[in-house]
Amino acid sequence: MLQRAIEKQVQKYLSEDSYKIFFIWGPRRSGKTTILKDISRKLSVPIFNFDLLSDREGFVPRREMLEKIALTHKTILIDEVQNFPESTVALKILYDEFKVKIIATGSSELRQKSKDFDSLAGRFTDNYCLPLSIYEIAENTKVLLYEKQNFDKKLQNQLQIFGAYPEVYTHSVSSDSEKIELLQNIFDAYILKDVVNIYELKNEKLAKDILTKIALQIGSEVSLREIAGSLNANVVTVSNYIEIFIKNYIIIPLPSFKTNARKAVSENRKLYFYDLGIRNVLVKDFRELNLRPDKGGVFENFIISEIEKQRMIYRIHKTMYFYREYGGQEVDLVMEDYKKQYQTLEIKVNERKGNKDIFPLSHTFTTVNNKNYFEKIKEVVK
Repeated sequence: MLQRAIEKQVQKYLSEDSYKIFFIWGPRRSGKTTILKDISRKLSVPIFNFDLLSDREGFVPRREMLEKIALTHKTILIDEVQNFPESTVALKILYDEFKVKIIATGSSELRQKSKDFDSLAGRFTDNYCLPLSIYEIAENTKVLLYEKQNFDKKLQNQLQIFGAYPEVYTHSVSSDSEKIELLQNIFDAYILKDVVNIYELKNEKLAKDILTKIALQIGSEVSLREIAGSLNANVVTVSNYIEIFIKNYIIIPLPSFKTNARKAVSENRKLYFYDLGIRNVLVKDFRELNLRPDKGGVFENFIISEIEKQRMIYRIHKTMYFYREYGGQEVDLVMEDYKKQYQTLEIKVNERKGNKDIFPLSHTFTTVNNKNYFEKIKEVVK
């Protein structure tokens, strides 16, 4: 079993006095259930799976039922919590009246479906289990110092082609066709199906078509009107679907940076994928990177997704933007912290230097490329 970054946070939670509900959010097949099974084995406690009606029935807001669960298990593990939004009230009662620790996983944040979620304010923490990050992979791999450069090169190539879902990455001896089939299955049977079912979407084909349009515009600004027009769909519907994809950890939104200090032209966002294997399934392209016309956009997505994983996992309080001026020059990534300090990144596949003078506010500047990405990402998110 690969050791995940979230596991250290889980162990800290289990060893301290806090009884806040420990939510773990992330897409299906990202490893959440595996983590729960490990905790279940170590603590000898069951997992309540809210895919099952019988398990959901134990979490209706009846005090006598909840008291029995709390007296029997000092740590309560819940999987797929988003499938029972009504459990919000039960979780509140368990927190308020019984000293139990609750670890609950979900592929879609409960707050999106539960009208009572606001009642949990101050009673929980948000934590994330996403597709593997480069640092999680490195920590699970013995790499000698003289092998490091070759390891970094192979790692970025693999993740840009097949992504970083744990079961895909660990199938290192599988053929490429087996990995592609596994990715197709993850997308069809879990990601797309999950989103359609949870949000009761009426048009599965439209959902897939919207994602495909986004995948084909990787690294470029996405126009809702353009997507809606090309699919003969309503702009509001397209916008709603995209927000659902964002809330379910499929795509990462990157808005345009704006400030009164200068004029910015973009009202659109850039949209990237948490996992490039899923993106490549949508565009049906798993060729080696040097054969692909989209390799620049793919590398840009790779860097932004890795930064986003670190930002989410370690709760780094920095907001991400892109910046484009009227002359058309762009900064690929702007990081803003709570003190309005700015880092700008130019993301280049090769070792070309970007233009550090484009961004109009005081800032630090970094160029990230395929040779220095491993160290530079760590610098950006520290």
